[in-house]
Amino acid sequence: MSRPHSFMAHPMSIRRVALRISILVSLACCIASAPASAQNRMYKCVDAKGKTYYTQTPPAECLGRDTQIINSKSGSVVNKIEGQLTPEQQAQRDEEKKKKAEQEALAREERRKNTALLNTYSSEKDINDARARALKENEAGIKETEKRIASALKRQKELDSEKEFYVKTTLPPKLAQDLRNNEVDMKNQQELLDVQKKQVSTINTKYDEDKRRFLELTKGGPKR
Repeated sequence: MSRPHSFMAHPMSIRRVALRISILVSLACCIASAPASAQNRMYKCVDAKGKTYYTQTPPAECLGRDTQIINSKSGSVVNKIEGQLTPEQQAQRDEEKKKKAEQEALAREERRKNTALLNTYSSEKDINDARARALKENEAGIKETEKRIASALKRQKELDSEKEFYVKTTLPPKLAQDLRNNEVDMKNQQELLDVQKKQVSTINTKYDEDKRRFLELTKGGPKR
């Protein structure tokens, strides 16, 4: 009578079985979790006729239209799918984005100016002092320009006197050039003087605006 053979599994076979079991468990977990995720998700959209749909899969009626992905438990919107826009709608959206960007840029510039203003002045007195300095510097510039104009006029008289000696003959090239140069200089200096005189109003307007904004930002802080 023969003895039954004892069975002993090979170590390599045991490892292969364990690996297969591990893979099967992982796949089972993925399959089990997928339906739960899908069950918590709903799609909401409105078709071309204004009818609203709540479905667990994107409805064909809303193909190409804006669709919201909603968590069915919390009711919150977790994502959005933008629909295809007509050329007119796209143009309108682009215009809205452009206006929004411009408004944001203006707001940033306003904040920058306000910050710079508050960093420049600590009181209304600082603004008054700055105005006085600017007006004084401009007044000094006006006086300097008036002196140059007076000097050019004096030089013009000297050149005109010299010019009388050549009434019946051609002017020497140097004298003719000096007359032209002096005329140009007087014209430039007069234009500069006009600008400097107008600058008085510009300076006052600037510091009036600075004071208004400063008081507005500091809510009418103490005047000095």
